[in-house]
This record gives sequence, C-alpha cells and structure tokens, in this order.
Amino acid sequence: MTETPWPQGTECVARYNFKGTSEHDLPFNKGDLLSIIVVTKDPNWYKAKNSAGREGTIPANYVQKREGVKSGGKLSLMPWFHGKITRNQAEQLLCPPETGLFLVRESTNFPGDYTLCVSCDGKVEHYRIIYHNGKLTIDEEEYFENLMQLVEHYTKDADGLCTRLLKPKVEEGTVAAQDEFSKGGWSMNRNELKLQQVIGKGEFGDVMVGDYRGTKVAVKCIKNDATAQAFIAEASVMTQLRHDNLVQLLGVIVEENGSLYIVTEYMAKGCLVDFLRSRGRTVLGADALLNFTIDVSEAMAYLETNNFVHRDLAARNVLVSEDNIAKVSDFGLTKEASSTQDTAKLPVKWTSPEALREKKFSTKSDVWSFGVLLWEIYSFGRVPYPRIPLKEVVPRVEKGYVMDCPDGCPEVVYNIMKMCWNLDPGARPTFQMLKERLQHISKGMGKNL
Repeated sequence: MTETPWPQGTECVARYNFKGTSEHDLPFNKGDLLSIIVVTKDPNWYKAKNSAGREGTIPANYVQKREGVKSGGKLSLMPWFHGKITRNQAEQLLCPPETGLFLVRESTNFPGDYTLCVSCDGKVEHYRIIYHNGKLTIDEEEYFENLMQLVEHYTKDADGLCTRLLKPKVEEGTVAAQDEFSKGGWSMNRNELKLQQVIGKGEFGDVMVGDYRGTKVAVKCIKNDATAQAFIAEASVMTQLRHDNLVQLLGVIVEENGSLYIVTEYMAKGCLVDFLRSRGRTVLGADALLNFTIDVSEAMAYLETNNFVHRDLAARNVLVSEDNIAKVSDFGLTKEASSTQDTAKLPVKWTSPEALREKKFSTKSDVWSFGVLLWEIYSFGRVPYPRIPLKEVVPRVEKGYVMDCPDGCPEVVYNIMKMCWNLDPGARPTFQMLKERLQHISKGMGKNL
C-alpha cells in the first residue's frame, strides 16, 4: 500500500506482471509505463492508463513511482575510479585491508595508463593497466574496450590476479548511476530494445531508431565509458523534467561493459533547422512558424519556472514531431540555475555576451539564445550573423550590433528578437512574458485570417 496517494498524471513503472481479475482492471507486464488518472475509494488501487491510452484499475503495490534522479552525490558509472591519486593514497583508501576490495586510479609513473589496486591477504597489489592498440590490458592476453569491461571481467574471474574483485572502494561523494536510475524507475531492459537504423552520428556515438516493446523510440548509443559518464548528467536532468514541448526521456540502459543507451520519444521530422531548410516558404506559412516559436517558449517558460538553464538553445536542438509540434532537446549542457560550472565549446553565435565573457549563465542568457532561434525560424534555417566572420561577431554584438529583420518576418516578431538581444540581461523579458506575447500575436493573426 502507498503512504500518500499519488497525484493525477504521476508516471509509474510496473514492478510485476498483472493479469487483472475483472473487466475493470488494466492488465500490464513488468516494465510497462503507466500514468495515474485518479485514486479509487480503496487506496490500494489506482485508476490508470497505459501508453496505448487504455484505462483501468491497477494495484498500487505492483507499481513504482517514477522519480527524478536527484542524487546528493555525483552520479558515476565508475564509482570505483579515483582519478589522479598516488600509490600511497590508494593504499590508505584500501585500509583496513579486506580481500577483494579494489579501486582504479590513473597511473602516476605512466601517464595515460591506469593502475588497478587490490587488497589481498593484508597487503595491496598494484596492477598496471596498459593501452595497447586502443585496448586495455593487464596481462597482454585479455583485452578490453574500456575500464568498465575490464573490471566486470575480473569481478567474475581472478584470471591471474591475486583475487577476484569483490568490493569496489567507492570514491567519496559519488553514487553508482546504475543504482540511482533503477531506484527512480528509469532502468530499461536491453533485451527488449531492438535497434534499427542510424538516424544521426555524433562524436559521442550514434542516434538510432529503435523499437521498445512495440513503441518507436530514438536511442542515443554511447559506447565509450568516459563519454557515457558525461551523458549520465544529461539523462539525470531529463528525469526531472516533464513537459509536452520537451523531448521526453523514456528510460536508460547501462550495460556492464560501459555502453549507455538513452531512450527518448521518437521525433519523426528531425531537427528544426533541417526541417525549415528543406520545407522553406512554399510549405511553411506564417502560422506554422509562429506555432514553433510558441512551442519553444512554452518549454523554456517551464524550464524557467523549474530553475533550469538550457545553455545551448538553438534550432538544431529543437526536434519536430509527426504532427509538427516543436520540442526542445539536447540537455547536455543543462544545469540547475545555481550552477556556475564552466561549459565546453560554446556556440558563439547563439550565446549571450555575458555568458561568453564571464561564464554567467541564467534564464536571461537562454532568452538571448531564444532571440537567435526566432531569427533562425523566420530566416528558414539560415546560419545567424551571415557574412560576418566568426571572430568579429562578439566585438560587434558588444558594440550594439543586431541582425536585420529576416525577409517576410512580421515587425512584431522582430521587435521580440530585439528585446531578447538587450545587452543588459536584467532588461530582457522573461520566457513567461515572451510566451504570452507570442500567443497574443497568434490570436491577432487568427482574427486577420
């Protein structure tokens, strides 16, 4: 029995199979996603619907509430990896000695290599892990793609080591990502995911279309454990966000060999910038363009309310569904608003001056990017700041330069772009204001049609 009733719309995942005993019941299989409609008179039962829209009653203790992965510690795929620590520090960490207790560190004597440190019979053994032809090995007999694969192998078989790896020495402040996603109800079963064709390639891996239990899905496949570690943060942000104009995370698969699969809803018409370029003015009218701007403003107003800063808002990071709904995606750089963490290669033409200069990211820096995205929409996917060399963009913008109004763009929309490009972040509108203004324009257009 659940302690307090879950509110309407709560997502939950089935822990067991349920066949149902009456026609009012909603049968389901372990792993199915369900959405709560209402609590029944009996608190042990909920009325719920499944992903196909079928409704019925379900037993409360057969399902687990899906919760955002908000761990107090740092999520890690390799909580036993301690980075740059010395031999002595490793030995202190593995004390008191316990046979099979282990950690992995970066090698101090051989930069680029690693060292596996294992406690065995009261002393610590250090095994050098060397890179050989792009693979990792200890004995030059067994070779592994990455550290996770190597550790997985030696937990099953000592295979020449002094002992099997029995217990990881977890780095302080880290928690095992696999456990956290499982606890939150986000783990999926790899056996039920059928990968089909590649629809995108990135430096991190492939994006593929797949089938998960009969539902068409998009899957980011990340094969390298170091890259996968970076994507864990993106997946954990996605577990905390739910809105019709955000691409929805469906689940996460972490394989013991270091592969990570991030499974999201499938967006049939691809990214907005390609959609705009391939359709053009003859296909997309004023109402379609305005609808895209409203969709994105809805998503961003939701992020604003929840104190999340996207940091990489651009038409390439907005996807379009089968029925032409725009949804914001790519949460790789998204952080809670309080975070000032530096980001990697920033897209200069989309990033606000204060974010580029002082790394000051806020909802207001997202508003600047939204202005650029509006310009992209109304110029049908052109690259911003045309004919200006990249190195000149920032100095010119800081002197007050703004892009011209795209051909055919209504003056009222161009005025919104200019409001977003105010050099004073405090003077820029909120997303709530932007959303209301765009909706108001849309109503006015409706009257004129």
